[in-house]
Amino acid sequence: MDKHFVSTDWLADHLADPGLVILDGSWHMPGAARDPRAEYLAGHLPGAVFFDIDAIADPTTDLPHMLPAPAQFSGMVGELGIADTMTIVVYDQLGLATAPRVWWTFKAMGAPNVLMLAGGSPKWRAEGRPMESGAVTRPPQHFEVRFDPNRVADFGTVAARSRDRQAQIIDARPAPRFHAEVPEPRPGLRGGHIPGSINLPVGLLTEAGAMRSPAELQALFAERRIDLGKPIITTCGSGITASALALALEVAGATDVAVYDGSWTEWGAHPDADIA
Repeated sequence: MDKHFVSTDWLADHLADPGLVILDGSWHMPGAARDPRAEYLAGHLPGAVFFDIDAIADPTTDLPHMLPAPAQFSGMVGELGIADTMTIVVYDQLGLATAPRVWWTFKAMGAPNVLMLAGGSPKWRAEGRPMESGAVTRPPQHFEVRFDPNRVADFGTVAARSRDRQAQIIDARPAPRFHAEVPEPRPGLRGGHIPGSINLPVGLLTEAGAMRSPAELQALFAERRIDLGKPIITTCGSGITASALALALEVAGATDVAVYDGSWTEWGAHPDADIA
């Protein structure tokens, strides 16, 4: 086990630990015609609880799955049976696609021990390990939030950093979307990117559903002229792959990384946003 991941062997050995909670953090793009909750009910890791990225979110905004207020988050995850004192292990159905969003959410809310399953559900299944079906309910717990504002960037902050270049803005969307060569998947959004931002498509960060090594990531960031020693803001379509990019940066050694929660869904529709 390292700072960010646990192995399938480790998790198999610790399934019965009372201080462990496993979360299925699967999510799919609206156009994917897949239902992550239905897939969870059909088959999930033993004892895993479904973490609904769209539901554990701020209900006061039209933007998708924005971070909820700390008190609201505390109540929601407490009802799921998650305490801040627990070891939280997150996986998703694709390997390492949306689990980083759940990891980042818990880190922003101050969880001290949140990790991801290396290889996710595909690796667990490929190894013939046990699965369960149906919903899992746990006794309610208390989750004490210690919100870390340094992990979150809002529109105003990103607009200021786009102008003054006091932070590097890195966009995890595919290159054709970054360059406005294809339309955005969400209707009503302009094409392009935040002025001054650097494109690093999220698909370059992983191989076969697993995060690349720290050395490989460091080389990739150096190739894009990203300085791991300076402040960084990550962005994407709606804050999902920006979280995976934040994880990769942290694995590579960056220590000052914030996720732009609204990402292009907010920026591309905002009347005051400059677009390159």
